[in-house]
Amino acid sequence: MSKIKVSIAGASGYVGGEALRILLSHPKVEVVQATSERNTGKYVYFVHPNLRKKTKLKFSSVNDLEKVDVLFLALPHGLSSKKIDYFKKKADYIIDKGSDFRLKDPKDYIKYYKHKHPKPELLKDFTYGIPELHREKIKKAKYVAAAGCNATATILGLYPLYKKDLVEKNRTVVEVKAGSSQGGAKASIASHHPERRDCLRSYAPTGHRHCAEVLQELDFEKVYFSATSVNLVRGILATSHCFLKDNIKKKDIWKTYREIYGEEPFIRIVKEMIGIYRYPEPKILQGTNYCDVGFELDRQSNRIVVISALDNLMKGAAGQAVQCMNLMLGYEETTGLEFPGLHPV
Repeated sequence: MSKIKVSIAGASGYVGGEALRILLSHPKVEVVQATSERNTGKYVYFVHPNLRKKTKLKFSSVNDLEKVDVLFLALPHGLSSKKIDYFKKKADYIIDKGSDFRLKDPKDYIKYYKHKHPKPELLKDFTYGIPELHREKIKKAKYVAAAGCNATATILGLYPLYKKDLVEKNRTVVEVKAGSSQGGAKASIASHHPERRDCLRSYAPTGHRHCAEVLQELDFEKVYFSATSVNLVRGILATSHCFLKDNIKKKDIWKTYREIYGEEPFIRIVKEMIGIYRYPEPKILQGTNYCDVGFELDRQSNRIVVISALDNLMKGAAGQAVQCMNLMLGYEETTGLEFPGLHPV
């Protein structure tokens, strides 16, 4: 059986590079092009040295895209929607790893991104790309908007509680701790080594853009969301505080998580009584497409503290996008994504 042809627009960034790493080893895929305007004509491994001897592909311009089966968009916010008519002519299937088509209500782009959406009529054509929530829709979709990394960690942690209507929908507090690669490959004062090293920096105490995705997907009335930069390159740890509606037994909450996630290939329910890894830990998820989820109860306040962790470049971005591609094309969902992680790292 011939391989499908795939290209990546915006392949010089961290997410685009991670997509390249996965797709170059995917047994069903031939990578045709990888675009970068700044690096056009250079070998891909010049920017992504981990791909030495893996490919001799050179970067091309986004304006020179050939027709392929699947096009991944790993572009800065705002660029996908501006060129979407062009991209639709270049591929039968599009998976956008940016934020341009994640939100269904055009007003949310004004509220959270401070601009009007240039193509609001196309928002309905994109399926929100978290397979654990929308697997059947993704299987039928031609266009998918992969979810944001902070949103993915938060949503996957809380989804079973929402699904079973176990928590109050107006009192959820989320604190996300995120590695530096979340900021992208473009250098800034925030990523400058003397400023970034050893930091524990609150960069969005309120008003984080990914709130919109959490509210949209979980149908919460309110979510109080804060984000903090920590001294990691890869990784997200979301700690979510919710309040249970009833005095539910802990074993019944575990049963709920097993019921919702028991057959999910990339959700690992962490339920250990002892040891340093008894709660989800981003360190052991580097390079994997897993999201680890666990929780603890505070009976005095009837509060449940949900802890979820993932690699922001994988399950939070490129890995989840490939997972969506597998579903869209009828492949085994885990194809190309089987790496279990390393320990120790």
